[in-house]
Amino acid sequence: MHGPPSLPWAHGNRAGRYGGPPVPGSFRGRRDPGVGAAVGALLFQLIGAKNLAGEGRVFVAFTPWVWALLIVGPVALLFRRRHPIAAFAITTAASLTFATVAEPHWFWTVAPMIALFHLGTCGRRTASIAGAGTAYGTYLLIFWGFRAELDERVLPGLRETLLVGIALAGAIFLGGIARIKTEQMAQLVKVRAERQRAEEEQQKRQASEERLRIARELHDVIGHHLSLINVQAGVGLHLMDSRPEQAREALSAIKTASSEALREVRSVLGALRTEDEAAPRQPALGLSRLDDLTADAGLPVETKTTGEARTLPAEVDRAAYRIVQEALTNVRRHAGAGATASVCVDYLPTVLHLAVRNTVVEASARDGGAPGTGIAGMRARAQSLGGTLEAGPVDGGFLVSVLLPTGESE
Repeated sequence: MHGPPSLPWAHGNRAGRYGGPPVPGSFRGRRDPGVGAAVGALLFQLIGAKNLAGEGRVFVAFTPWVWALLIVGPVALLFRRRHPIAAFAITTAASLTFATVAEPHWFWTVAPMIALFHLGTCGRRTASIAGAGTAYGTYLLIFWGFRAELDERVLPGLRETLLVGIALAGAIFLGGIARIKTEQMAQLVKVRAERQRAEEEQQKRQASEERLRIARELHDVIGHHLSLINVQAGVGLHLMDSRPEQAREALSAIKTASSEALREVRSVLGALRTEDEAAPRQPALGLSRLDDLTADAGLPVETKTTGEARTLPAEVDRAAYRIVQEALTNVRRHAGAGATASVCVDYLPTVLHLAVRNTVVEASARDGGAPGTGIAGMRARAQSLGGTLEAGPVDGGFLVSVLLPTGESE
């Protein structure tokens, strides 16, 4: 009798009730490998028995009970997922019984080896070792303990006996290896799923941060321009009858402010446009548009730039523009009629310094009254970039002083 052949279908138990969760490359969605293994074992046993009988090496007639012995083992393999121990016991009993009426041959070991391999893939190490030990002990007892009662032609030699033991041990070993591989694949799938969930959560956080940034930008745009429109509308109404030319200038400023507001809103919301839409035509918000900002401020503004102007990081440039814009908005809201302002931009080696000062303030501000939410918003924007903002009354006015790191060094 020779050892069992390599059984390619025996490696298909990668998922199932005892084989762990489904993994990539498993048989989910395909034909059940248990059916294929049973059919293969049946063909091996029927064809092997027929060939052996044709050579005169089966010593009984093929009565129904002999056919039943050849068929019952492969049929039991169909139930090995739910009842793996019973399937191994049935296949082993049928094969050993048939082996007592035929010369030693490897074909009758196919069904028991598949059942034992499956026991190993189920993770039932103790059951597989105990089952293999019991099967091998029964084999030795039958063919070596009762040699005198059996036909000499069915008795195995030492070589065949050793091969049976090696085949049983090999089936257990391969089943254990398949089990480990299945668990590793399942763990890999779990890690990949967790990584995918982490990436999705990161994308959600980034989307939330982007929405918050857009909300802040919209707050700055709308707050600035609506404040300017409100001031100019009040001026226009006040001068409508007495000074119509100045009222016309106020209306012109309102028109300019509303147009600029629409452009900036479109620019802010441009991040939400689809890939097929055209890119914005207006330059990005930054200190390069400081002259336009101060010209439309609705009050006299003096601008001064010191240091060597250079290209700033986009987030710093945009934050500087927004802080100046919010500071000028606060001047219009709180400084009172006749207020003037000055904006100083100082390019230092590693930071950008902004100073926005107004020359006339109301008593509440001079006395340290509540500045509202504008200062808090500017401070939060500066701190988000690692900068600082100080604001408070000074002689004859109110000062906002900001330091924004640029990450550069000369």
